[in-house]
Amino acid sequence: MLVILPTAISGAREHSKHHSVQRKVALILGLCGLLGALAGATLANYLSGNVLEMGFGGLLLASALWMGLGERVISKIAQGHVAELNFLPRDTLWVSAVCGFPIGIVVGLTGIGGGVLIVPVLVLIFHFPIRVAVGTSLASIAFTSLGGIIGYILNGIGMSPLPYSIGYINLPMWLCLAATSIPLAQLGSKAAHALPAKQLKYIFIAVMAYIGLRMIGIV
Repeated sequence: MLVILPTAISGAREHSKHHSVQRKVALILGLCGLLGALAGATLANYLSGNVLEMGFGGLLLASALWMGLGERVISKIAQGHVAELNFLPRDTLWVSAVCGFPIGIVVGLTGIGGGVLIVPVLVLIFHFPIRVAVGTSLASIAFTSLGGIIGYILNGIGMSPLPYSIGYINLPMWLCLAATSIPLAQLGSKAAHALPAKQLKYIFIAVMAYIGLRMIGIV
């Protein structure tokens, strides 16, 4: 999750240059998700690693299925323009708050940034174009991941068997992963705006399905 934090910030900045971030929705989702992630990280401390792995894999597969079944809806939405989102209905902000906390709990439990949940929610429920959903998701992930980081530090004090760790966070591994993930997040954001929206959606679904199958041991 500590790798996700700077990566999400880097990607969100790139998407923001293309006006693909809805700041109000990202802020509300993110702050409510931060509280949920803090609670989820605390709960994860009492669950076994196998349970968390299976839950993570199942979550990814369910999200991929959800996005796939909503293909017809997404295809219509993906043709929209960001300009149509300049005005957000008031209930959109309330729904963002309601969705943020449970998403944050799942983020804290599984260690994911939340994009596999937030993107489908923004596309299928809020009717965001896929690129705006990805950009807004990255911005909100910066907040939710922060809640998880705090939770895993506080609950992991004196628990990690690895040297150079703060709680459950291993600093050398974080540095190695962050060094490559941050610049590649910029590249990924540029690629997202270069690819057709429908193709981007299929890539997103395929990646979720593959990782989910790997986590539960099928692939």
